[in-house]
Amino acid sequence: MLRHSIYVVSVGLNHAIVHAQDNLEFAEFLAHILDLEVGPERDPFIPVATSNRGTQDFAIVPAESIGMQHYAFLMSDEEFDAAFARIQRASIVHFPDPHLKQTGENNRHHDGPRLYFVDPAGPA
Repeated sequence: MLRHSIYVVSVGLNHAIVHAQDNLEFAEFLAHILDLEVGPERDPFIPVATSNRGTQDFAIVPAESIGMQHYAFLMSDEEFDAAFARIQRASIVHFPDPHLKQTGENNRHHDGPRLYFVDPAGPA
């Protein structure tokens, strides 16, 4: 008699591909802001792993093919404050809303602090 094992797996994001003009530069930028590490290149991607074992995989794409990209990261208040301090030290323009209307603020309403910023090198 054949028995089948049943595996219960929670759904989780494994990876997201991030379009970039320079995948190493943008991977290093994001890793610095979030205090993460850039992983070894897995051609054609450069990964930055998060604590839930998912990765942002940076890929080179022509600038004219890059549209707006939006990625949200969960973190503790302490991690947010540290990332926000790095953003401020680097004089990165940031916004409290995804419409990028009010510069220099962050949003501490609803379900925790949040802010939005654009890669200072231009389109990701």
